[in-house]
Amino acid sequence: MNPLRRYETIMEILLEQKEVTVNELSERLDVTGKTIREDLAKLEEKGLLVRIHGGAVLAQSDQLGILSTKEPIIKHADQKTEIATIALRYIQPRDIIALDGGSTTLEIARRLENQPLTVVTNDLFIISELLHKEEIRLVVPGGYRLRNMLAGPEAVEYVSKLNIQKSFISATGVHLQHGFTIYTSDHADYKRALIRSSATVYGVADHYKFGQCALRTFASLSEVAMILTDSALPADIAKQYRDAGIQIVTQ
Repeated sequence: MNPLRRYETIMEILLEQKEVTVNELSERLDVTGKTIREDLAKLEEKGLLVRIHGGAVLAQSDQLGILSTKEPIIKHADQKTEIATIALRYIQPRDIIALDGGSTTLEIARRLENQPLTVVTNDLFIISELLHKEEIRLVVPGGYRLRNMLAGPEAVEYVSKLNIQKSFISATGVHLQHGFTIYTSDHADYKRALIRSSATVYGVADHYKFGQCALRTFASLSEVAMILTDSALPADIAKQYRDAGIQIVTQ
């Protein structure tokens, strides 16, 4: 197993268990404890985990844009509500939109009126949220279930054949050099397919994700029309992105 795939597997285990030991990872990945400790050090540098004696814990339980399968407890709820309110300005009746998986896009779904819309989503919580809104046509890709989202080649192939007007894309990190990043290729490929199939792409990211970077880049900043964020984004940070030609939209 190559290092990048090991990193992904470690993060998948941490997301499920919140804490893991070096010995457990060594056995599951069939590598030495020394290799695991080096892997954990690299992931800690990226802010994805915190090393503890004999293992590691997840840095933030919701940082990866993937919610618990048991209960979608949302941190930074006020910021996500603010972003969702902004997003609604860009959604018109009869639009064909895509809501990427994540807590901010879930908030968008919660605030959508029951109106004629087509919504493409791979997020099981978003699907559940929209099921009772009879005017909204739900389009759900295939693929396998990875916690609260559908992923895999089938999902990628399905959305690649769609004509989506507006996509709202989430990310683990938003970085001037590294663009939009996420921790696993399972979701990166799906996000890429959404972007390719969409006429207009909106990035949605809480202010604390700016300057952060995860394992895999799935899009450059220039691939989105604008980034929707909350008003807590520091003015100097917003200026850096605007000076780089990126449109930043807040309340």
